Order: sequence, then C-alpha cells, then structure tokens
Amino acid sequence: MPLDLDVVASVRVNTSAVERRAATFGTRRSVKKDHQAAWLLRAISLMDLTTLSGDDTKARVRRLCAKARHPLRDDLVEALGIADLNLTTGAVCVYHEMVETAVAALEGSGIPVAAVSTGFPEALSPFHLRVKEIEESVRAGAQEIDIVISRRHVLTGDWQALYDEMATYRDACGSAHVKAILATGQLGSLRNVARASHVCMMAGADFIKTSTGKESVNATLPVSLVMVRAIRDYQAMTGQMIGFKPAGGISKAKDALVYLSMMKEELGRDWLEPDLFRFGASSLLGDIERQLEHHVTGRYSAAFRHGIS
Repeated sequence: MPLDLDVVASVRVNTSAVERRAATFGTRRSVKKDHQAAWLLRAISLMDLTTLSGDDTKARVRRLCAKARHPLRDDLVEALGIADLNLTTGAVCVYHEMVETAVAALEGSGIPVAAVSTGFPEALSPFHLRVKEIEESVRAGAQEIDIVISRRHVLTGDWQALYDEMATYRDACGSAHVKAILATGQLGSLRNVARASHVCMMAGADFIKTSTGKESVNATLPVSLVMVRAIRDYQAMTGQMIGFKPAGGISKAKDALVYLSMMKEELGRDWLEPDLFRFGASSLLGDIERQLEHHVTGRYSAAFRHGIS
C-alpha cells in the first residue's frame, strides 16, 4: 500500500504498559506433560534453523540441512508416536554463499532455504549491491530473503526513505518471501520499533523480524509485543496477515513456549503456523530435543547428545 504518514505519526507506545503485559506471558500460562510436548513439537515446525558464522563450511550446512529434515532422533520419534507427522523445521537460514549447498541438501524435502541479505548484519554496503545480493540469492534458489533495514532512516525519522528502501527490496525478491529485520536493539525506542514495523508492512514485507542476532540486544518480549500489536493493527486496517519472526537470544524450550503463548493470545491460532510465525534459532532445537527426551524417559541427558551441526 502507499506510505501513509498520518498512520505512522499516530503510532504511540505506552512503554510501562507494554513491559507490564510482557512480564505476564511467562507467569499466567503454563503447559505440562503431553500438552507441553505438543507445543514443543509445534515450535520445531516453526524454526528457521540457522547458521550464520564466519567459519561456515559446506559440510556444516549439509549437516544442518540433515537436522532440518530429521530434527528429532528416531528413538524419540518412535517413543512420542509421531512418525506420521513427518516433522521438519520451517526453513534453513544461511548466508548467500551457502544457498546453493542448502538447496541441494534439501531437495525434495519441501523445506525452503532462507538467505540473509542486503549487507547483513549492518546494511552498510552500497545500495545497488544490496539489491543485487537479493537477486543473486533468489537466482540461487532461496525462497525466503531476510533483509536488513537501514537503521539511520528510523533514527532520523525519514520514513519515506525507509519505505522506498523496503519497496525496492520487495520488488527484488520477486516471488520469494521477504522478512524485514528491524534490528530493534538499535532503534532507540519502542515507538520507533512500532513505526518502523508499520512502514515495512506498508512497503510489502511478508514478515517483520526483531533482530539479526548480532546486536548486543536481540529479541525481547516487550519489543516482540509491540511488533505483534503492530501486525494486529495492520490487519485491522488492511485485512492483510503479516508474519512475525523473533530472532537472537531464544535458546531455551521454555522461551519458545512463552513466545507461542504470546502469539496465540495476541494474534490467535492462525499465527501458530510456519507461514506466519518463525523462530530464528541455532541452539533452540537442541534444548527442545533435550526436553522431549526428559518427557519420554524422565531423565535429562547431556546437551552434547543433541548437537545441531
């Protein structure tokens, strides 16, 4: 939709109210036993299993893809009675250099490859190169592109520049889904987070995402609550359902349960599907597998028995 500066200017955030509400998600709701296991299995299906390290190799990416295809050990699948689910993660997320390797490793699985792009994580490379990087990743087979916005546009209130940037990225993605990374830890205020969320959605983002995972402050519940309420407001205004992806710092199964609870309470059951909700995760799967083993056996195993790659 066209940029509506009146809508952007009208956005307000009551920070203390947001913080109070966010603090309730981990205390007001809990799931136990079989219900907890079911929620954790749902969390696995919502993961963008990720490796974004300078020492990534093709062998590591292939191992990650194998884990995405079979996220749980066979003995746990059998014990849980879920063989017929054909459980996989939601996607595998890599740098552009590893897209072709991941696409080949996931062939026939139906698991999409997501590529971080646009000068990830800082978005400070020349603009035409950021656009070219998107096009190259799509050409290599990436079905999802995680772009990084220019934080300076938010910090200076240049909403037209942010809108134009996001719209250009949307066009470059073609049929690929685009996730807009806001890098919320660097935006200065919750109001800036809310306004940037609205602008990116207006410009065509399929998802809005909290963080690159490389900032000193990544996904937090207050930030996430502001973003999901922006999604709710945008749906009320346009009828469009936009996805949400928290990333960075979500490494424990209990954290995943809190986020799932927030999504269900704030946006409803429709947002507990991979097309509208993802976790940006690298170590989360290992802890979930560990919790599921405890559910089956009553014993906690060592973390090294649940390696990712």
